[in-house]
Amino acid sequence: MELVQTILITCYIAIAIAIIILVLIQHGKGASTGASFGGGASGSLFGASGSANFLSRTTAAMITLFFIISLFLSYLSIHTKDSTRGSVIEAIESSEKASNIENSSKNPEESKNSPINSSEPFSVPSK
Repeated sequence: MELVQTILITCYIAIAIAIIILVLIQHGKGASTGASFGGGASGSLFGASGSANFLSRTTAAMITLFFIISLFLSYLSIHTKDSTRGSVIEAIESSEKASNIENSSKNPEESKNSPINSSEPFSVPSK
């Protein structure tokens, strides 16, 4: 399952880069008026309007793949054995609790005198 996820993430990144390149290559809506005044677009590889049609269809296909892969990756992340349900903050809090328990079990006397575990309010010394 990890191999599938790695392959999908690699494809995901490649498609994202391809979408960026395809969007940057495309002409804006106002660029077609320049071609009518001798812009020279009619001599291009795809013809006068063929490149815009080809690039827009390719971009739409890449965006569709990007969307499908993102849905599939989210499905895989939820249904893997190693995934923990909950938020990232909950995972951090649980790891902090585990490290606090581990530290208190190593030196119980020090944890009793700690200001974090004491019932007295913490005061800042004055100058």
